Amino acid sequence: MDDVENWNFRESEDKMKTKNMTGKNGRAIPNQFVMRQAVFQGKMGDLFQSYDSIIAFIPYEHCGGATMESGRYVRSTKYGGQILLDKNKWDYSRTTGKYRNRFLNETKKETQAKIDSGEYVLTDLN
Repeated sequence: MDDVENWNFRESEDKMKTKNMTGKNGRAIPNQFVMRQAVFQGKMGDLFQSYDSIIAFIPYEHCGGATMESGRYVRSTKYGGQILLDKNKWDYSRTTGKYRNRFLNETKKETQAKIDSGEYVLTDLN
């Protein structure tokens, strides 16, 4: 169950969409949001917000432009877009970490390794 990847968009849609993340029972999780087609620092991508803090931003493929693949927007960093994490809040609490892991589709250990290698950038997102 990956509530971030299961969103389908028509090519003509050009508005940001915000949804609560969902739990195992399918109910919305309060204060945990994913924003699709968000524009952040001049790039379009997916943004994860926990409570009032931006935690992570994943740019879409090809320098921030949204692309379509089989009727879905594609999240990718293969054209130089780097995943951004907030330097102060990326690991703020257990709850934030749980939903950040789901958003990034990886464990905290994998995220930390990508930070250490420079693959992910820690910056001030708030």
